[in-house]
Amino acid sequence: SLEANLKPLVQWLLDLGMDKSQAAKVIARFPPICGLSLEANLKPLVQWLLDLGLDKSQVAKSISRHPPICGYSLEANLKPLVQWLLDLGFDKSQVAKAIARCPQNCGYSLEAKLKPLVKWLSDQGLDKSQVVNAIAGQAQICSLSLEDNLEPKVHLLGARGFSQTDIARTLATCPQILGHSLERMRYRIGVLEAAGLLTDASFRTAMLMSNEKFASR
Repeated sequence: SLEANLKPLVQWLLDLGMDKSQAAKVIARFPPICGLSLEANLKPLVQWLLDLGLDKSQVAKSISRHPPICGYSLEANLKPLVQWLLDLGFDKSQVAKAIARCPQNCGYSLEAKLKPLVKWLSDQGLDKSQVVNAIAGQAQICSLSLEDNLEPKVHLLGARGFSQTDIARTLATCPQILGHSLERMRYRIGVLEAAGLLTDASFRTAMLMSNEKFASR
């Protein structure tokens, strides 16, 4: 029965380190978790994440942030993803951090999402280690659309006079810039241009400032 499944599930989530509110949200956001076996699905997932290098609180946060991770197949999804990251040049601790920061990345297709992102970063002029550092340092970029998000940002930089070398250096040293909106990039470039201060270095500095700090500089 549902109740027979639910009580042990809730207790397991609590034992993992969640409070009752967090446990309830996990179940509400991913109802299929109620049909998963603790012994066959959920406990092996947690053990695998621990073996990968996440600590217990990181595992709890990963499940709380992205409950569908509980439904991903270890053999068909998670293990191939980790092996691909290791083959790309990630070390084990970088893989653990990337999953802890953005557990939703575990649900993305290697062929349709992640491999095209790596190729795109390489096409911008980043070498293999810079690609690894960009994704490891800013795992959220995996969630961004190439066509609708990332390409327009790079196109903007090129249109404002950035060379390919400038763009590669910017993406390699400050990949978090890609997480900001196109509007923020356009506005800050405009302010720097109007003041005659636009360089790739000044742009990187400006993009990392808070709105208050940028307004007062």
